[in-house]
Order: sequence, then C-alpha cells, then structure tokens
Amino acid sequence: MPLRRTLSERIQEIEISAIKEQLKIAVEDKKIISLGPGEPDYESPKHVIAAMKKYLDRGYTHYSPIEGRKELLEEISRKLKRENKIRVNPNQIVVTCGASEAILMSLMTTVDPGEQVLVPDPGFICYRPMTELLNGQAISYPLLHDNNFSITYEDLKKSAREPKRLRAIIFNTPSNPLGKVHRKKELEELADFVREYDLLIISDEAYENFVYNGKHVSVGSLNGMKNHVITLGTFSKSFGMAGFRVGFAAGTKKVIDAMRNLHLYTTLCAPTISQMGAFSALKERKKSKAFIKKNVNEYDKRRKFVCKRLEEIGGFDCNIPEGAFYAFPKFNFKMSSVEFSKWLMRNAKVAVVPGSDFGFYGDGHVRVSYATDFDLIKKAFNRIEKAVKKLK
Repeated sequence: MPLRRTLSERIQEIEISAIKEQLKIAVEDKKIISLGPGEPDYESPKHVIAAMKKYLDRGYTHYSPIEGRKELLEEISRKLKRENKIRVNPNQIVVTCGASEAILMSLMTTVDPGEQVLVPDPGFICYRPMTELLNGQAISYPLLHDNNFSITYEDLKKSAREPKRLRAIIFNTPSNPLGKVHRKKELEELADFVREYDLLIISDEAYENFVYNGKHVSVGSLNGMKNHVITLGTFSKSFGMAGFRVGFAAGTKKVIDAMRNLHLYTTLCAPTISQMGAFSALKERKKSKAFIKKNVNEYDKRRKFVCKRLEEIGGFDCNIPEGAFYAFPKFNFKMSSVEFSKWLMRNAKVAVVPGSDFGFYGDGHVRVSYATDFDLIKKAFNRIEKAVKKLK
C-alpha cells in the first residue's frame, strides 16, 4: 500500500533553480565552457594544506565544541576587529558549515512563522527559499540596473508595506550576483531604515576581499548598529576553501548563544580539520594576505576583460562590477533570461546563469562568472560574439 503522503508541502513549493540544470549539462557536455562557477578556480593556500596535514597527523579527527574551536574563535575575533572594525568577543561568534548554514541558523534563531524578511532582488539564490522554508515571508527590495544596483532608504521604505510584520533584512556586499559594492553612504541609509523600524540585519560578507575599487565596509561597524547586525563570513571565497565548509556568524551574545544551542540540532559542529585549516589561514597573516592579493589582482584583469568584451560584442549593457567575481549584464535580445541562457548553451556552447534565478528583477540579465581560467573566458567570449551575430 503506498504512503498517503511522501513529501512535505514546504519542499514541494520550493522553486528549482535553473542553475542546477545548466551546470549539470555543462558538466556532462565537455564541449561547453561554463561561466557559471560560484567558487574560485584557484587551489587553497599551500601553507593551509601543509598545516592541515600536520594537524591530521596529530589526531585532529574528532568532534569540535559546538560553537567552534577556541583558537579559531579567538582568531576570528581579532580579524573582525582588525579588518571589519567590529568588536566582538570570541563568545559572540559561532563557527558554521559555511556561510550558508550561518544564513539558515540566523533566520531560524530570529524569525518566527509569518514574519517578513526583506531580501535583495536580484540576490543570492538561497535567501528567499531559506526564509520560506521556515514559514517566513520573503519580501523583495529591488536593486535595479538603471540605478547601478544601489540601495536607498526610499526603496526600502516602499518595500516595507507591513511594518508590524517586518523582522529582518538580508544584506549582501559585495554582491552575488551583481558584483555591486555598497558604499558607506548607502550603508548609512540602510542603518537609518533599520533603526527606524527596529529591525535586524543579516549581513552576508562572503566576498569581502574581492573589491576592485574603493573598499569594503561592514554595516556592523557603523555607530549604533551593534545590536542590529549579525555579520556572516566564510573561508570559501578569499582562501579558495569552498570544499572545507567553514563559515561563521558574529553578533550579540544573546543571539549567538541561541545559535550555539541550535547548532546541536543542525550539523553539531563544523569539521574539526577544516576549522584548523581556517585557523591557519588567519594565523599566518602575511602569507594569506599575499595569497589573497595575488588572486584578487588576477580576477581584476579578468573583470576588465569581461566588461570590455561585452561592450565590443554589443547587445549587452553591463554595470561595471566593483566586487565579487561576477558580471550581471542586461541583454537586449527578445528572450527571457532562461531562454537566452539555453540559447547560448545550444548555439555558443557557453553556460551562464539566468538572471531570473536571482529574483524577479533579474530577468533580462545573465550572471557571468570570471572565476574561470582566463584562456577559457577568452574562448567563451569569442563563441558568444559569433553566436549573437545571428540575433542582430
């Protein structure tokens, strides 16, 4: 006799991202060049790998404390004070399995069913589903191409249609997929809005070191924001440690204590050996700083090349990305983002991610990652140029 019901309603209501299908095809068809990667193409630092081998030989193969290993918490605390101008003690930090778990735990800890969370649109694909999985309501705040993807107090206020139900806002700078770096003036407008509505900011700063013009500013460093912000970080991007699954959340002791308690019922703890790798990355500052600088400089060259080629090819309108490793061009062909992405896959043998995967306002755009070998990027754009001539 079949089961009366196999799947929950919440899992059946989740929209399946086009990324899954696109990347599956790209992996299976070796002729396709993928400009879809959401992780760096460089390997983890040699000094981190060497340190991890030593820790493995010394038996670092058991569970760590739920909140994270003491030495890593202390290094993250120093790093936040030194680089982000955020003062938190080690007991105000929890180490997680990547920033994705930190996002989910932040929402689980602070948002009740029926409460609203403002999410960037376009924004990272996890923000909306994670909110809705917890029976929260995700409300878009638009980041528009014609306004250089800027955030304004007025746009936020327009999005806050039911202030009494509004609980939090997810904020991401530098941005995936936009490549936008929000300046201090924008952060101050965000802070004014948050204080007026008494909200919490979940600040995703995964790409903090990928800034090509200006500098990254953490919203948690602004005056009066200490009790309003959970700052999220990861070792996946800056250190090329995506497979290690190490991230963290930092905030008020009350919130972090709750997240630590919750961690027991999610993943228990981040992998111990991965935490020791993260510890080594922060501890050996001089080597890590040189590693990051070298890779960011290389990505800056690729960024400039991608923007130049988009302009040369025509049919694209691209705000120059200021951070992360994505361009998010608007295209002028009479297709949806999904249709155009599939068309490029068939006609140019190039995989990009449809902008609609990142929200309603992403349609008409595609995300182009330059976290791909430079020679492959050049080859991919030659293919795109040849293919889109058919559309003109």
